[in-house]
Amino acid sequence: MTEAVTSKRSIDVRVIPHFERHQRVFGMLESLGSGESMEVTADHDPVPLQYQLEMNYPGVFKCAYLENGPNVWRLEIERRDGRCCGVCGGL
Repeated sequence: MTEAVTSKRSIDVRVIPHFERHQRVFGMLESLGSGESMEVTADHDPVPLQYQLEMNYPGVFKCAYLENGPNVWRLEIERRDGRCCGVCGGL
């Protein structure tokens, strides 16, 4: 019997300067394939990141809280299967 080993992509933005955070997250999102996900750990509720995702890539990504404060927030961001809105040119 073989076991599938998966390594989930993750980024802890608490250790990244504020002005670089979203840029770094979006850089990682570009490498996600359909159905793949990554985890973002933050020291605040990442609502602005979710708004930016939906504005730039409507319907492409799905977000789910894994941990919801008060000191740490963990958000899973998944690229939806087989959906393309055409905005990103195939991001």
